[in-house]
Amino acid sequence: MTADIHSLVGAYALDALDDLERAAFERHLRDCSDCRSDADEFRKTASRLADGAWSVPPPRLRDSVLAQISNTRQLAPSSPDPVPARIGRIDQPRRVRLITAAAAVVAAMAAGTAVYAVQDRRVRQEQSIAEAAQDSEARIRAILAAPDLTLREQPLTSGGRVTVAVSRLRNAGVIMLAADDAPARGRIYQLWTIRSETPTSAKALTEGESTAVQIVEGLPGASAVGVTVEPAPGSTTPTTPLDALVTLT
Repeated sequence: MTADIHSLVGAYALDALDDLERAAFERHLRDCSDCRSDADEFRKTASRLADGAWSVPPPRLRDSVLAQISNTRQLAPSSPDPVPARIGRIDQPRRVRLITAAAAVVAAMAAGTAVYAVQDRRVRQEQSIAEAAQDSEARIRAILAAPDLTLREQPLTSGGRVTVAVSRLRNAGVIMLAADDAPARGRIYQLWTIRSETPTSAKALTEGESTAVQIVEGLPGASAVGVTVEPAPGSTTPTTPLDALVTLT
């Protein structure tokens, strides 16, 4: 336990004491009005700093704070040096306790800010993904609702079907893959557009996927759409025979 029990006030306010320390400090509080006052003040401060934080401080916070305290030079309570005027009437021992507890509160605030920043970044990423999905859905609906829409489909040799919807008015198309099963482990389905007999990857699925809906801008300019089974995570050009070929022209 820390030699100067007064210095535990900040950790107590942050609920960073173990059971023995907490019990000893609460007994001390009954006889120390200064520590009671400090504890109340730091609880209020910690509560205000926690506003807007999305998670509790990390489990190692207490060890980190106590390590900082042990490395921080603390003046002896009996120091005869006068207290600077800007400190007011606070005596030197209490000033040391305030500095120590304030350091603990600042550490908690920094930890909460770090957690907030990480979670805020994650939420922003999820929002971006959701917005992109909404935009894709709207684009798919617009293509499929086009008055000049044409549909072509072919069965997959491996089982299933690939359907291609094309609109010249929208200058885009949608490739819809519905395989009966995903390829064997280490293999994936890959979609290709073919222009001037040159295949270009439109989408490489991930392992375990057997369905896909892919928008292809400028698809009316392609002559065909192909599907192959490729080694994961995909190939720059087809390495296996076509599992399906949908002719567009």
